[in-house]
Amino acid sequence: MRSFTPRGAFARCTLAAALALTAGLVTLSPLARSAAAADGLQQVTNFGPNPGNLAMYEYAPADLPDNAPLVVAMHGCTQSASDYHSHSGWRKFADAWGFAVVYPQTGAANNSLSCFNWFDPAEDARGRGEAASVVQMVEHAAAQYGTDRDRVFVTGLSAGGGMTANLLAAYPDVFAGGAVDAGLPAQCATSLAAASGCQYGDQHLTPQQWGDKVRDSYPGYAGPWPRVAIWQGTADQTVAPVNGTELRDQWTDVWGIGQTASGTRTLPGGTTESTYDDSAGRPAVALFSVPGMAHGLAVSPGTGTDQCGSTGTYYLNHICSSYYTGRFWGLDTAPRDGDGALPAPAGLTVTGTTDTGASLSWSAVSGAASYAVYRDGTQVGSPTGTSFTDAGLSAGTAYHYTVAAIDPSGAAGTRSGAVTATTTGAAPACYTATNYHHVTAGRAHHSGGYTYANGSNQNMGLYNVAVTHTLKETSPGYFVLADGDC
Repeated sequence: MRSFTPRGAFARCTLAAALALTAGLVTLSPLARSAAAADGLQQVTNFGPNPGNLAMYEYAPADLPDNAPLVVAMHGCTQSASDYHSHSGWRKFADAWGFAVVYPQTGAANNSLSCFNWFDPAEDARGRGEAASVVQMVEHAAAQYGTDRDRVFVTGLSAGGGMTANLLAAYPDVFAGGAVDAGLPAQCATSLAAASGCQYGDQHLTPQQWGDKVRDSYPGYAGPWPRVAIWQGTADQTVAPVNGTELRDQWTDVWGIGQTASGTRTLPGGTTESTYDDSAGRPAVALFSVPGMAHGLAVSPGTGTDQCGSTGTYYLNHICSSYYTGRFWGLDTAPRDGDGALPAPAGLTVTGTTDTGASLSWSAVSGAASYAVYRDGTQVGSPTGTSFTDAGLSAGTAYHYTVAAIDPSGAAGTRSGAVTATTTGAAPACYTATNYHHVTAGRAHHSGGYTYANGSNQNMGLYNVAVTHTLKETSPGYFVLADGDC
């Protein structure tokens, strides 16, 4: 949806009221959860810290098993969570394949056209604003449903697609994959003034320059990276088709796999799917080019296996994008964590924690030569036995662990369900204040009218008393942005 600037103001905002949400968590019993699912889309009014002032809606099949995947689906401008739920087709596949869906919703209080603010560093960066609110929704839903944290995905249309790309860049440790529908590359624009240029024109950046925008969103992160599907109509006059190419360049560079397609095929509606494989031969990036499609989400009403959704404003009858996106992520199959056939280790348990460490144990798997231990999706250990102690952690912090068995050839089997270990001691100190007062207190500095956190040097926005952020002191004198994360 045209979002973002006077040139793009193509429709009036349809949401009249601000969305005022309170903090806290709602925990539903299995009976209440089943009742909510039977009624369809449900709002969660107390999902935790909400610095981005978003609303949370969710849908889950009544028989959703533990350790199921989770999909976050983000609407476009002038749309709503219920609108996206009704038209996009995600409900059909949640029922068929067994996963939960979270629908974040923004409103006129955040943006006059109810767009997610994909171009605002105060809203789309790690630990800040709307992005932090979405990740808090993931945390709430994952705890509520017992989600497989290695199978959390995010998708979005237009401005929701732009925010999706930013979430994938800022939180690759949270999202295993994403789909950007008629959206923008991660961190394409960092101001409202620059947004139109991204929408309508070629930015003339190299793949490495695009990839650096992702890598700079979470400095020091070493992978694994999300698998990214890109959907773009060739007749889109709101988000120019070059954005699909730029997204392809960005994410193939992040994966280090080049921009030459590993394979192409023709799908319904004449759609061309180009895939770009990782070193193991699995598609890491897919570009879906839909001929003649204007700006919107591709749907295909009908009862066929590969059909879904209903037409409407910005829901266009070409192909069921949700079906092909879900298959690209592997939602239609059991988890595929490696090429090995070994089962997931049973009995993963937290056996102890300290201020800086967490100890785990699990049951042996017959045929395993070793095990891979993953913290928040990243491998941190490869013990040969059935226990492991993770060190160098922050005090008072929750970490999520899974384990997979490794066969003698080095192939990883299916990962276990996740457990949470919370280190002891006090969490790093947090301070909430205006940028001006952060500077005067010695937690930040300013240059060129902008404020930067001491230590991490993260951009906090304008240096004035109207901008408020939370800083976390992770080590003496080293501060990181932590809006919604303290």
